[in-house]
Amino acid sequence: MSSNENPTLSISHELALDRDCTTLSRHVLQQLQSFGPNAQDLSALMNRIALAGKLIARRLSRAGLMEDALGFTGDVNVQGEAVKKMDLYANEVFISVFKQSGLVCRLASEEMETPYYIPENCPIGRYSLLYDPIDGSSNVDINLNVGSIFSIRQQTGDDPDQTGQDLLQDGHQQLAAGYILYGPSTVLVYSIGKGVHAFTLDPSLGEFILSEENIKIPRHGPVYSVNEGNFWQWDDALRDFTRYVHRHEGYTARYSGALVGDIHRILFQGGVFLYPGTLKNSQGKLRLLYESAPLAYLIEQAGGRASTGRQTLLDVVPTHLHARTPLIIGSQEDVELVESFIEERDRQHDEELIPTS
Repeated sequence: MSSNENPTLSISHELALDRDCTTLSRHVLQQLQSFGPNAQDLSALMNRIALAGKLIARRLSRAGLMEDALGFTGDVNVQGEAVKKMDLYANEVFISVFKQSGLVCRLASEEMETPYYIPENCPIGRYSLLYDPIDGSSNVDINLNVGSIFSIRQQTGDDPDQTGQDLLQDGHQQLAAGYILYGPSTVLVYSIGKGVHAFTLDPSLGEFILSEENIKIPRHGPVYSVNEGNFWQWDDALRDFTRYVHRHEGYTARYSGALVGDIHRILFQGGVFLYPGTLKNSQGKLRLLYESAPLAYLIEQAGGRASTGRQTLLDVVPTHLHARTPLIIGSQEDVELVESFIEERDRQHDEELIPTS
């Protein structure tokens, strides 16, 4: 170092360069502290997910200028929901990207009734990818945040009927999970069971670069995120909680209609997101395998909690591929507060059932 160089400035440049060199695939290998076959597989899988994210982000950024990018296809998916053109495109992106991976034998998404098999990968492919290609697609046409959610599971069994029955396992069986948020910048957040880490897409490099490492969700936060338009469709316990936050200072409502965007806010700022069951849909609308379980895995890795209200969400075993579940997720104290209202209502109900002497 020459006498004219500022040592502090030199160290700062070195750290900035090191951060810029920390790509997603490199970070996975560092997390696993291994270059063995399993580590190489996970690194390659995350690289494929990143590629899907780049392709979807590119199309979203130009959607208003392209034909057949916005609006509905006219079809209805297995969930009985109208399919957006961007839903279909994003689903096809994930299929195309993972056909080339050589690692994934099977993909399952909420847009497909049964899993999609890649026969050429199955002799060596040891993994399944479960995903929601575009979450919050109602926001696409008005240029608001949307996201993709993903989960990687180990292939178990041969699944000769190709129905995905071996995927009906609890959320603890996930090898990795995360989401991609398409907003002012494109952000990928993931966990492989060793903390939660965020990467931002640098368009000039075409790479996801490490931006936040070992993210910890606050134990309590001010945000509660729920569609209060369903207030009169909820159980009494959820209405009790909502009245509580209305009466107490320090709470603020934030709800975007895109699950990934709301979860991203709560991950960094703390609080609670709720998607409870209603009179019309007792299990809510969120799919366990594609939405709730991956986000629960991520939030718990960040020190938060995810619950159905009566059960830890990662303990829930789905009864079928497209099973739904209520979701209460976020900061530890805030989720426990919601659970306390449910427990109190359950206690009152039980007491009412006990006959008086």
